[in-house]
Amino acid sequence: MTCEGYLEMTNEIKSAFAIWISLISNIVLTGLKLVVGFVFSSPVLIADGVHNAGDVVATGAALSSMRVSKQPPDEDHPYGHGKAEVIGAGIVAIILGLAAIYMGYHSITALFEPPHQATVIALVAAAFSLILKQVLYVYTMSIGKKTNSNGLIATAYDHLADVYASIAAVIGIGLALIGDHFGIAILAYGDPIAGFIVAILVLKLAIHMGKSSIGVLMEQNLDQGRIDAFIRLIQEVPEVKRIDRIRAREHGHYVIVDVRVGIPADLTIQSGHDISRRIKKSIMSAHPDVEEVLIHLNPWYE
Repeated sequence: MTCEGYLEMTNEIKSAFAIWISLISNIVLTGLKLVVGFVFSSPVLIADGVHNAGDVVATGAALSSMRVSKQPPDEDHPYGHGKAEVIGAGIVAIILGLAAIYMGYHSITALFEPPHQATVIALVAAAFSLILKQVLYVYTMSIGKKTNSNGLIATAYDHLADVYASIAAVIGIGLALIGDHFGIAILAYGDPIAGFIVAILVLKLAIHMGKSSIGVLMEQNLDQGRIDAFIRLIQEVPEVKRIDRIRAREHGHYVIVDVRVGIPADLTIQSGHDISRRIKKSIMSAHPDVEEVLIHLNPWYE
């Protein structure tokens, strides 16, 4: 096995482990929050529990899309299946958006009901969720960036939304407990108010994820900084006299570069072939996430 093959296999194992840890954690937290939320009548925990139930579906979608994206190119998909991860990320964004709407509605209706009694157990459950989700966010985002996995990065943002929700739950339940202890009636509504704030934060995160997924699916060009980096590498090839056009797009967990360059018209076909290979090797060596470089040669005259 080559070094590249070993690294790729190691990355796949890390990605699979991270996504399974996320899935199992979401299932456990969903059960914990819903049980504690219903038993102790905590609106923010119930809303957060429903959000976590959506997380289970979202993580399952991310897991499925990651498996599909790793399949090699075939006759029907000659560019590979990388965009499956982007579709998975889009599904996560939709689920987050729906969860945010539900959380906001649930929190608003709770404001027009008699306040529920806050409990220390609900506070402990929210604090436990906060700590676990923060650890999962840092770990999943780290693996996602190392492996350039849109599915894992989407899952990490999902964990971040849970961090927001748990922070609000801790604050809301904590304020309600303080209100009960000191007889401050208004603080009893800290729980649903915190839930509404969380809904806004989660909705904002869902919109950001959705826009990113749409950008990739619509073949949006990479940022200019990366394009400039490709240009500098191409210009280092002596025979390249001009760059007529360069485009680059994400295709899931990898990048495809499309470039047109002008080379001296009197060079042989073999020379043109060798120049193309050097350009391709230069870009792919400097940028491991680039899976394919498509090069078109134009004749250049003195």
